[in-house]
Amino acid sequence: MDVRKLQLPLQTVSLILGFAVWVILSSLMPFIKSDIPMTPGQLSWVTAVPVILGSVLRIPIGFWTNKYGARKLFAISFVLLLFPVYYVSQATTFVDLLIGGFFLGIGGAVFSVGVTSLPKYYPKEKHGSVNGLYGIGNLGTAVSAFGAPVIAGSIGWSATVQLYLILLAVFVLLHVFLGDRKEPKVVTPVREQMKEIYRNPRLWAISLFYFITFGCFVAFTIYLPNFLVSHFQLAKADAGFRTAMFIAIATAARPIGGWLGDKFNSFVILMFVFGGLTLSGILLSFSPDIQLYTVGCLLIAVCAGTGNGTIFKLVPLYFLKQAGLVNGIVSAMGGLGGFFPPLILASLLSLTGHYAIGFMALSEFALVSLVLVFWMYYQDRLRLATEIIENTAEAIIITDLKGTIRQVNPAFTKVTGYTQEEIIGENPRILKSGKQPSDFYAAMWKTIKEKGFWQGEIWNRRKNGDEYLQWLTISAIKNDAGEIKHYAGMFSDISELRNK
Repeated sequence: MDVRKLQLPLQTVSLILGFAVWVILSSLMPFIKSDIPMTPGQLSWVTAVPVILGSVLRIPIGFWTNKYGARKLFAISFVLLLFPVYYVSQATTFVDLLIGGFFLGIGGAVFSVGVTSLPKYYPKEKHGSVNGLYGIGNLGTAVSAFGAPVIAGSIGWSATVQLYLILLAVFVLLHVFLGDRKEPKVVTPVREQMKEIYRNPRLWAISLFYFITFGCFVAFTIYLPNFLVSHFQLAKADAGFRTAMFIAIATAARPIGGWLGDKFNSFVILMFVFGGLTLSGILLSFSPDIQLYTVGCLLIAVCAGTGNGTIFKLVPLYFLKQAGLVNGIVSAMGGLGGFFPPLILASLLSLTGHYAIGFMALSEFALVSLVLVFWMYYQDRLRLATEIIENTAEAIIITDLKGTIRQVNPAFTKVTGYTQEEIIGENPRILKSGKQPSDFYAAMWKTIKEKGFWQGEIWNRRKNGDEYLQWLTISAIKNDAGEIKHYAGMFSDISELRNK
């Protein structure tokens, strides 16, 4: 049996369990608060506290996965979860829930295991789809949000929590026997990796994007069950069902986002994602009725889920050698994005009596991210153009309309002998050999004005005085309005070919 082929389904189902454990408290809160009285502020802390460890722990878990492998990380994580799950099932006070809930965060932290491990088994062009499929593990939050209240209605919330102990024990054994013992390892020291990435602005931009998209997913998963009961007076089971639908839609959109990231430019997909989140935040800020509120939440589910899948396509593109650590940092920021909103919303409710400012803040953060996505998209295009110029075998020279040299590539230096420092700011006349008459150049520029380009043989002189024959193409570079802004010349030395 090839255990490598089992890793995607095994790790995905493991993530479902991890996320199901992660949100036990928020899913069962309508039942728990009947036995353990809490203020609205305490309720917010109990539902938000699992996110703290579930976010921060993702950074070392991503690094450890690269070093030790997914088999050990999943097995150890599920063994450790046995203790807080049992402790929560016996809780009788607000403090008990805080302590147990904090360590339930291990269930959310295992997300970093799969996004670091699974890309090792697939080619780069499938990384978006693979991480998107693994992200279906988000469905674990829906399992708890919908299933746990139903079971708790029959056997009570404490016994319901204890059922998770059985599932955790089963999955520990599955990873011991079916995990990949030969998973490729990366042993680069964490300090060395941090030096390479922490100054890279792309890391923090991607982290902000995931802070918004996954933060929305986590925050609404935590916030919806109790909010729908208290604000719209829905039944507990109805609120759980609606929350499960939100989770299911966001989860289904995640692999679609990964697939779209593989097929199209990821930044274009993110433009639609943050545009949609901006609109939905504005809609929810007007405190609509249940129908419009449902529309806003569903739009958030689609956009957040799609964004969650697309964003992790960007990590291996920019940080292939540090993927474990970067995946940990990005996913940690996403988890923290789910920690603050419920607390902020609860505070705003007590101060203002409504949630409008909180939802408007969501739209503003999404709008800022949209602007950043546009900036990164065009920066990426400029970077690609620069890389093409720098790595092209033919010599390239770019001038402005006055004939001043603005850019050359390394191949230009190799052919002519002039370095960038020596040639930039000069006029191409410095390369003239004197072999061509003035009417030759007049005819050349006439052709460029009429056709937009000219190509042919021309004699030029190197820095050392040697004359050589080159094949030259000069093109007029126009802007979107059709105005010529630069001239680009591309040439190669054909002297040896002529001598033959």
